[in-house]
Amino acid sequence: MYLTAPEQQALRGVFALLAEDDRDEREIRERLGRALLDLLHADQFASFVWDAASGSFGSRVALHMDPANLDSYARWHQHHDPITFVLQSRRRATRVTEVIPQRELMRTPFFNDFLARDGLHWGMNLHAFEGDRALGDLRIWRRKGRGDFGDHEKALLDLIEPAFIGALQRAQRVAATASHSLSGAQDAAWALLSAREQEVARCVREGLTDKEIARRMAVSVPTVRTYLRRIFDKLGIERRSALAGRNMPAAR
Repeated sequence: MYLTAPEQQALRGVFALLAEDDRDEREIRERLGRALLDLLHADQFASFVWDAASGSFGSRVALHMDPANLDSYARWHQHHDPITFVLQSRRRATRVTEVIPQRELMRTPFFNDFLARDGLHWGMNLHAFEGDRALGDLRIWRRKGRGDFGDHEKALLDLIEPAFIGALQRAQRVAATASHSLSGAQDAAWALLSAREQEVARCVREGLTDKEIARRMAVSVPTVRTYLRRIFDKLGIERRSALAGRNMPAAR
């Protein structure tokens, strides 16, 4: 595979980006998208993560596309999309014209009511998986005047795929570890509360006022407020809203 000097330089930048360990998966997809627009001489980029449980694409990242148009994709077009699920099934870089002739695509509502609104004409997708679990996709598009992607651009994207998968896997492991650590710290702080303080905290979580909490617990309002001050001190928070939004273990 022959690479021009600019392509070699751009690929070095891509692999350096994907080797970094301090990026979350959303930032990885966005920064990679910017690099791919340059490397593949493309005009628009979008990336989603397929959620099999909800049957939809979420966690959107997009470049040079109208957010309102993308909102319409989330509401309607993704459920009437004639190309993406076929592209997803390929599990490798694939041009849109490999799964549907361009003239046929241009006759669909998906093209006229969604793609054409942002000038998306020639497309190529890569959908990354870990086994059967979708990690994220790369959707690269060109305007009509650019011409379709070729085998060379496909090969470049296939070359990047293993590093892209590895970067997403690392980012997700880091996020899971951080979430576990935070959960453990919160559980430890919760254990510092007395049974009555935990009861007050759960009442706040339900949205009860101080008067309603006092009535339920058969105590005075000043007593409720004393409990709240102690709870704030023990949990290291300052606002009632922080307590209301906190995850709490189920009452035993």
